[in-house]
Order: sequence, then C-alpha cells, then structure tokens
Amino acid sequence: MSGKFVLKETSSGMKFDLKAGNGEVILSSQVYSTIQACRKGVESVRANAKDGAIEDQTLEAYIPEKHPKFELYMDKAGDFRFRLKAKNGQIVGTSEAYKSKASCLKGIESVRNNAPEAPLKE
Repeated sequence: MSGKFVLKETSSGMKFDLKAGNGEVILSSQVYSTIQACRKGVESVRANAKDGAIEDQTLEAYIPEKHPKFELYMDKAGDFRFRLKAKNGQIVGTSEAYKSKASCLKGIESVRNNAPEAPLKE
C-alpha cells in the first residue's frame, strides 16, 4: 500500500499530512489560509521530495546543500527531526520526532518514496 496526502481543516485554515502506507504521518505542513494554497503545498512536496539532498545539521561541520533539501536536525528535547525546503527556501513540510538518527533517515526515504505518486484525499 502506498502513501497518501490527507487534507485537514483546522481552526485557522487547512493543512495536510503525508501518510505512509501503514497510516503513519511522515510529513506535516504548516496551516494554509485557503484550500488552494494547501493544494499548492502538496504539489510543492511532490516536486521537491524526490530531488532533495540531505543536509545533516547534527554534524559539527555540515556542508550546506542547495534547495530543495531535507534538513536533518536535533530539537531541544534531543530528538531527531527533518524539514523539507522547496527550491525557493520555504519550508513545505516537517517531520515528527524520532529517537534515532537512523529512524529519521528512514522517514526522509519514506517521504522521497511516497510523495511523488501519493494521491490527495480531501
């Protein structure tokens, strides 16, 4: 079973989640003011996920990558996370927290594999 994008209404607008085939959320968007803007966000993830390099910001001397890219980083709680940035540098999606770097890297691979062909469920 492959992944899918799921649109959700929030108190202040619309957002989407990219879910893997097992139903786990692997990427979440910001809140958009309109459904059209939210759909554009989905298209941006589809367009940028496949070619995004990984910029590992957990390394002391990491090498900045060009956009689009996945930024892998450690949050204040000590968990690993990633965010996908589009060609224009805008963040188009963020991950959940992962306890290990290996799991976080698997999350990135899951986004790369699922996003380009994932259908949109509204």
